[in-house]
Amino acid sequence: MIDLKINKPYIGLFIAIISVSTAAILIKTVSFHEQFPLTVAFYRLLFTTLLVLPFVIFRKKIRKELTGLSRESILIMFIIGLLLAAHFAFWVSSLGKTSVASSVILVTAHPLLVGPASHYFLKERLSKANVIGILLSVFGVIILIYGNNSYVSDTIDTLEGNILAILGGIAAGLYILGGRKVRKNVSVWSYAFVVYTIATIILFLLCLFLQSPIYGISSEDYALIFIMAIFAGILGHTLYNWSLEYVRASIASVVLLGEPIGSSILAFALPWISQIPSEYTIVGGVIILVGIFLTARRTMEVKSLTNI
Repeated sequence: MIDLKINKPYIGLFIAIISVSTAAILIKTVSFHEQFPLTVAFYRLLFTTLLVLPFVIFRKKIRKELTGLSRESILIMFIIGLLLAAHFAFWVSSLGKTSVASSVILVTAHPLLVGPASHYFLKERLSKANVIGILLSVFGVIILIYGNNSYVSDTIDTLEGNILAILGGIAAGLYILGGRKVRKNVSVWSYAFVVYTIATIILFLLCLFLQSPIYGISSEDYALIFIMAIFAGILGHTLYNWSLEYVRASIASVVLLGEPIGSSILAFALPWISQIPSEYTIVGGVIILVGIFLTARRTMEVKSLTNI
């Protein structure tokens, strides 16, 4: 008989990785994602914040924690919220200008930034495997970007799209680094609520400033983004973080690599997207993922990944 108590964290990881793999596909399915990516990013975070809200309203402990936050913690979380807003703005924008495979692979490469930054600023020493992983992934990024933009004429990848994905990955890496310090003293629900709220407000202001529509959207598109918030936001990253309390970081780092693989398979299989990655995306992507694994396996700690 299977011991469900022991396997719950692994079941949670499986559900989480399937859930987050749907994010890019759902974004591509939203009718206006190429014209107004900021609107998609805004509603994605707004709906996720609203889903987190009940945990704040109905849990006295969280409400008490929120009212007792220090000015320093609030300031740091404001900066982290800004980074989260930047991550979504860049990443959602990239999906309209490059393939799902390239976008998700490049935006998932944030351990390449987190590893070295943790070494210098958080005193988390890099192993030889970590250094090899970083160098290997950089080589893979060069193959993916340079190959697609120099040798392939009919690829859906563009240099602009790949750069946007990289910027989204950099923002995600800085977001994770900032979260390491705050999450030592702030619970996950309080942290998520404050950071999500700040990021939502920032994206709302960006939509107003850049005249990206915030109303008049079809009910179908609202539904798609809400489903995205449930699956990628709650069942994906939140469930993933819960599982990290019970599963070794080395295992979790392998599972993390399932997102770009799952998203790429879905983008290829679903008929309304039907994207076939170029050979440079496949070869470069495999090298990047191997490098990410080597980089993340020692530097990823149980509480290092916060809800994205």
